[in-house]
Amino acid sequence: MGAKYFGASVPRKEDERFLVGDARYVDDITLAGMHHAAFLRSPHGHARVRAVDVSAAASLPGVRGVFTYDSFARWMKPLALFGAVPPRLAERVAITVKNVPQYPMARDTVRYVGEIVAMVVADNRHLAENALDAIEVDYEPLPPLVDMVDAAEPSAPVLHPEWGDNVAVAFKNTLGDPDRALAGADVTVRERFHVQRYVGMPIEMRGVVAEYDRRAGALTTWNNTQVPHFLQQGLANTFELPTHKVRVVAPDVGGGFGTKANGYAEDVLVPLAARELGRPVKWTEDRREHFMAAAHARHQTHDVEIGATRDGTIVGIKDRIWVDLGAYNSWGIVLPYNSVAHLLGPYRVTNLFVDVTAVVTNKMPNAPYRGAGRPEVVFAIERAVDCLAHELGIDPADVRRRNFIRADELPYEIDMPYRDGNPLVYDSGDFPATLEAALAQVDYDAFRAEQPRLRARGIYRGIGMAAYVEGTAVGPYESASVRVDLSGRVVVATGAASQGQGHETTFAQVAADALGVPLDWVTVVGGDTDAVPFGVGTYASRSAVTAGNSLHDAATEVRGKLVDAAAKLLEVAPDDVVLEEGQISIRGVADSALPLGKLVQASLPTFAAPGVAPPRFEAEAFHHVPTVTYTNAVHVAAVEVDPGTGLTKILRYVVAHDCGNVINPRIVDGQIHGGVAQGIGGALFEDLVFDDQAQLLTGSFLDYLVPTSMEIPTIENVHLHTPSPRNPLGMKGVGEGGAISPPAAVANAIEDALAPWGVRITATPVSPARIVGLLAARERERARVHA
Repeated sequence: MGAKYFGASVPRKEDERFLVGDARYVDDITLAGMHHAAFLRSPHGHARVRAVDVSAAASLPGVRGVFTYDSFARWMKPLALFGAVPPRLAERVAITVKNVPQYPMARDTVRYVGEIVAMVVADNRHLAENALDAIEVDYEPLPPLVDMVDAAEPSAPVLHPEWGDNVAVAFKNTLGDPDRALAGADVTVRERFHVQRYVGMPIEMRGVVAEYDRRAGALTTWNNTQVPHFLQQGLANTFELPTHKVRVVAPDVGGGFGTKANGYAEDVLVPLAARELGRPVKWTEDRREHFMAAAHARHQTHDVEIGATRDGTIVGIKDRIWVDLGAYNSWGIVLPYNSVAHLLGPYRVTNLFVDVTAVVTNKMPNAPYRGAGRPEVVFAIERAVDCLAHELGIDPADVRRRNFIRADELPYEIDMPYRDGNPLVYDSGDFPATLEAALAQVDYDAFRAEQPRLRARGIYRGIGMAAYVEGTAVGPYESASVRVDLSGRVVVATGAASQGQGHETTFAQVAADALGVPLDWVTVVGGDTDAVPFGVGTYASRSAVTAGNSLHDAATEVRGKLVDAAAKLLEVAPDDVVLEEGQISIRGVADSALPLGKLVQASLPTFAAPGVAPPRFEAEAFHHVPTVTYTNAVHVAAVEVDPGTGLTKILRYVVAHDCGNVINPRIVDGQIHGGVAQGIGGALFEDLVFDDQAQLLTGSFLDYLVPTSMEIPTIENVHLHTPSPRNPLGMKGVGEGGAISPPAAVANAIEDALAPWGVRITATPVSPARIVGLLAARERERARVHA
């Protein structure tokens, strides 16, 4: 493959329509005769539903239908479950997994605030919302479960009686002899770390439009999902239709981040209402609904013990992990096992024990959100490493230098399987080089030299770092088709759906290079189940690796067909055919060039003669991806903390990152910057707070803070390029990495800034109130000592 476009920072092709307002989102779709839906959601975290009376609502003007569980009982099938234990993983690790069906509507019991109890469809959203107030529900409140650690106790009330307890996922894993290693360590540190609950906040919230064609017995739904083909399969199962009778279209999507890769009740209920009423139905989520009923994320507690020799060599780690899954175990082992598989990161540690308990509580169920279990464990381990460095009196950078796996040790196997059941083997990278690149960019030594002088003036600045190694591009495949039309232009279709990643540009770059055509000749279609029959979707930092390599395979096959046809047309050997810039020619013959469209036209039969070659200039590919590729990065944050107000200002933020060969560096920069912004949100601001009745207290932007451009510093990227040997294009995933390290790096920097007080940061978000509280507690402790 040539490299005219691959590796170039070409402008994004899709941006013009976004910038001039021509993008088409789900809420922009208007169909003739369309009705609008609204949902009555539980105000209780846990309650028995004794009765639902919809008669008053159903009689209101403009109301076309009011539906409860019983209305759709014939079609009430459990929502999709993800994260089953692969057989090869089960052979190595004994994992207990429990599930109960979650139906699109509550029937007898509600288990979180926001769970759907009834649905109103009316002429417009205003009438539908008003009708909700006329529905009467008799609830019997039940004891809620709020704290994950308490929920794991045998004495806790049981959320799903058939389980006997609240443990949805449990497993242990041991490498080496951690008890012996820690017993013999010169220094050990034990600490409990907590990562809060928060949620993806795309600008565009969820939305569904559905139309059912009774004559054809077919369903079309527009949905801003990240996984159109998964949704197609689920709807085909619910409606008992063949999959070709269900079309799912994800049009322009304003951010996903994993939040839109979940299976939601509304995805099913809106199409059911459309079929029941014989009219198209639309629902668009409002922000209050998003806080309550879009998939939550993060929320783990870690009890970590780490030990080392006096020179800083880490000899062993133990981690007792609790994961709060919310009311249902929708994602199986994905989140807890992702955390365990990424626990050791770039560290050479041969003695490890992990004990994982994932529990259900009375909250909206969790789902993967940008990082998916990795930011939580990176926070716990990177904080523990800094605490260890403090106890040893060694600079945190030097502890990492001593313990990072060297480049000459790769490929490096950790003696546990990855989540897909394959061996956990780091395929490529240079982790020490990534560390040094980040430290050099931030001028780490100069920062350390200046710190004492600034502290003497009452200026408290700190620097913190956090590293990770991330399994990216989970398989097993993604689909891609490539077709050359009559004019010689190229249409690419894929099962990967874009939510802002720049697929229309990056995939066009791969195709244009492989085919030898101009970039603007390539049209990329994604997010439409009619465009390709099979697909997986966009999540887990997978699209470039899975869809990109499938696209390369298909385009290479089509190029071969074009070259063969050109050889026949030009009466030369295939090796003498040149295909570039959308023209075919004979090598070394300047005046032999013909536009690609002429070749396609010459392949079609005429009344005079058959075509020069079969006019099948198309191909499909499903590049097999048996296991992940490993990206790595080191983030460094430099901060200044005001001890009087607790306010943290991020002065500099550096990311040294290695995602292999890069299609478009500018787009990669954007991915990293966006991820870092979300990670800073988790580090300093965002927090879904519940009271003891499982009521959400931070359910609007008045209480739930997100960072703005005022809080996000200029993000400095340093790119390293170690190609992955696991795919022909040498790529690794990049979509999630920016969000993984910020909570740990920022917390490490804040603790470093506050070193004169000797406080320890053990939880996020590290808000001003938390900092002031820690400092006040330290002052009280000092006063008692001196009393």
